Amino acid sequence: MKLTVYDTQGKEVDSIDADDLVFGLPPHKAVIRQALLAQLANRRAGSANTKTRGEVRGSTRKIRRQKGLGAARQGAIRAPHHSGGGIAFGPKPRSFKQALPKRVRRLAIRSVLSAKVEEGELKVIQALDFDAPKTRVVKDIVGIFEMTRSVLLVTGAPNRNLLLSARNLPGAKALPADYLNVDDLLSHRGLVMTVDAVRRTEALWGGERASKRISPVPEVTRG
Repeated sequence: MKLTVYDTQGKEVDSIDADDLVFGLPPHKAVIRQALLAQLANRRAGSANTKTRGEVRGSTRKIRRQKGLGAARQGAIRAPHHSGGGIAFGPKPRSFKQALPKRVRRLAIRSVLSAKVEEGELKVIQALDFDAPKTRVVKDIVGIFEMTRSVLLVTGAPNRNLLLSARNLPGAKALPADYLNVDDLLSHRGLVMTVDAVRRTEALWGGERASKRISPVPEVTRG
């Protein structure tokens, strides 16, 4: 498939051939959802912790005798229904990690990239090279492509000046192609990639790797 290449002024200057297995796939919505949930789950610390009645401070003796006082029977002061008592069925440290096969993760990234192309949200630019951080230049580029709401800027290699230039803009984020992930792609409406980023993306998730397709996941219909 063909992708139009723009300059920093928003003018068409060239077109490049892109890998259909990376930018022209029918989106697999179920796979995208699975990859996103796994990424968000793996980000969780799982460090929430509460003390049970066996861990809080206090005596375990019976508060008062069982009968004869006309009051409700009570056990230890550390029971969950007492103030300062232990927590019943509270959270404990646990792992929320979800293992995701590499083929599924790659298919999810290719599916999101293909959806961006299909919806016209992907713009390919010649280069994003700066001698120094220039937020104004990035802001102008974002404005030209009408992506002021949220935009993800992707380069072929790490670019510190671009990173510093984009982080001052609300809704903008810059990262190299090696760090592309489903969460960043979905959380930013616009996507601007350099030509080098497109080639790097094809090298990572295209060619022979992309040809090893997995069967589409059927959509679940609820009656």
